Amino acid sequence: MAIWKQPITLDILAAISRKTAVEWVGIEFLEIGPDHLTGRVPVDERTRQPFGILHGGISVVLAETLGSCAAGFAVPEGHSAVGIEINANHLKSVSRGWVTGVARAVHLGRTTQVWSIEMRDDAGDLTCVSRLTLAVLAPRAK
Repeated sequence: MAIWKQPITLDILAAISRKTAVEWVGIEFLEIGPDHLTGRVPVDERTRQPFGILHGGISVVLAETLGSCAAGFAVPEGHSAVGIEINANHLKSVSRGWVTGVARAVHLGRTTQVWSIEMRDDAGDLTCVSRLTLAVLAPRAK
């Protein structure tokens, strides 16, 4: 059963990402599954740190992007989800190619959500794991 409570497509995700950090670092959304969101980031001159490997902060940007976007479409219409905590464990460096992340819900509650994001290199090796906690905000009365 799908977790999405609002319409979600790759075109919608691309449109809301225009002229944002997501577009700037080259994040691409790849797949929307019934219970996950997949995207990737290139390892290039925009995303490498001075020692030639993917900047750890970019892995966090990918994780936050996937988890936050997924959460935003897994809340009822009019609600929003905002990040309140993220962590990341960097397991393996990457110097070229792509890093692909998959965000999966761990908890979809009325007031909080928790998402787990696994990132892998082109060889399929696990490079980073992240956990994102979000607050679910109800619509404000006008």
